[in-house]
Amino acid sequence: MKTSNKLNLKTLGITILILIVLNVLGSFLFHRFDLTKDKRYTLSQTSLQILQQVKNPLSIKIYMQGDLPSDFRRLQQETKQLLEEFQAYNSNINFEFVNPLENEEESMDMIKSLYSKGLTPVNITVDDKGKQSQAMVFPWAIAVYNNKEVNIPLLKNIMGASTTQKVMGSIQHLEYSIADAINKVAKDRQKKVAIIKGNGELSERYVGNLLRQIKESYYIGPFTLDSVAKDPNGTLDALKKYDLAIISKPTEAFSDEEKEVLDQFIINGGKTLWMIDQVAADMDSLYNDTGAILAYPRDLNLNDMFFKYGFRINPDLVKDEQGSPLKLATGEQGSATQYQQFIWKFSPLVVPVSQHPIVKNLGYIKFDFANPIDTLKNGIKKTVLVQSSPYSKKIGTPHEVNLNMVTEETTKEDYLNKGNLVLSLLLEGNFHSAFENRILPFKESSFQAKGKPTKMIVVADGDIARNQVDKNGMPVELGYDQRTGNLYDNKDFMMNCVNYLLDDTGLINIRSKDVELPLLDKEKVYEDYTVIQFITIGLPILILLIFGVLFTFIRKKKYSRQMLIKNLRN
Repeated sequence: MKTSNKLNLKTLGITILILIVLNVLGSFLFHRFDLTKDKRYTLSQTSLQILQQVKNPLSIKIYMQGDLPSDFRRLQQETKQLLEEFQAYNSNINFEFVNPLENEEESMDMIKSLYSKGLTPVNITVDDKGKQSQAMVFPWAIAVYNNKEVNIPLLKNIMGASTTQKVMGSIQHLEYSIADAINKVAKDRQKKVAIIKGNGELSERYVGNLLRQIKESYYIGPFTLDSVAKDPNGTLDALKKYDLAIISKPTEAFSDEEKEVLDQFIINGGKTLWMIDQVAADMDSLYNDTGAILAYPRDLNLNDMFFKYGFRINPDLVKDEQGSPLKLATGEQGSATQYQQFIWKFSPLVVPVSQHPIVKNLGYIKFDFANPIDTLKNGIKKTVLVQSSPYSKKIGTPHEVNLNMVTEETTKEDYLNKGNLVLSLLLEGNFHSAFENRILPFKESSFQAKGKPTKMIVVADGDIARNQVDKNGMPVELGYDQRTGNLYDNKDFMMNCVNYLLDDTGLINIRSKDVELPLLDKEKVYEDYTVIQFITIGLPILILLIFGVLFTFIRKKKYSRQMLIKNLRN
């Protein structure tokens, strides 16, 4: 056997041996390599922990298939690649893409079914080289596990953003959306949320959308403080069984006994979410014959308690040039009422600048008659979550507020060094009791003056979690304004607060993940369409042709020389 043939056989044998060894090692070891710069396909530790909960088959249907606009094709591809990562770490994850508009005969039934589940489509204007057309897309998925079902929103609604910006923002939140859905269907609810009642808080119809969202992940129940008058110790013992207490826009003063119950709940490690109006003023009250209300301080008997915890909600109104839109009738023309859109400065629209996971990457949050918060030094860690714009200021109360204020003209000097007022605050640490070194309203054998580590979030707006209701009295989505058609990020903000306070598997931290998504300049593409088409399609083909010709020429020349040498030897 020739030496060259022996060498080839030896190389082949070594190659086969290496392949066998690699396959054997691969059956015992598992690792996936993410070569992207921002590691967008590397699942967080939280997602991996959630996947460990899935012991049975979990199916996900994604309703984005077919002839999609280019932006949604990218969202589809990113969703597919991320789900492949989930599936790689847990084979119980199964997914399929479905085109709800594929079969004309069945599409209407499919659309009605999706509507009934809350999966509403979006109508997109597709611009293809100046030609515009309409397309309907369902940017939703449904996860099913052990007969439990949950909707997965794949498109994040960002007010005022283009379709491309919405898709890019949605890709940023993709891992969070999918992991959150899997966690909801796979994890048994364990933690309990108490909705405090008894002091004129918002009725269920006005917080129904938030409660329904919370109920998907936690046990939830109303908790009235009325029983404090008869059995304060029993009420406190019952409240201690909950992990979080939500106090949403109380309008009646708390008794000292009720305050002690809430205080000792906090001192014993209970989490609290306060949504407080320190000024009596409501948007609904403005729509009267005069179009005016008197905004006056509201005494809830909580000031001393809040002061001890390290903050103060001032009985002032926040007036912000970055207000929300408001449509008002400005006159009549024939039988049709004419409406004009104004900026209502007592409803600040706030985009959080904080990088805290609770508010990072959130869009506009809408406030109504918010109050400024002051912080006090007491050793508690305080993080400002939301603050007004630089062009905002405090308005003292009592103060008359009327709709004619929409026509007021202001200058930058009116807000000089007055803005950036704190509207929401996170407090973390070991709180001291508001009743420390004081006579207790009721005797409690287990009273503690200094508490366990805990957290609380304060929002100086009782209506931050208030949803509007439709004509049938049913709650609409939290953050949706029926008067203007705008959707704000109030629901995401509130759910992030709840998840953070309850330490829900660290899901909130996934929101901090940054994904770099380079975009094409569409206008430049349209201008140089022929050149770009040649570069992307024609140039690769031309290079292949040149390579083929050169390869054939060199090959012929090489073998012609070998044949000539062989003939000369013979």
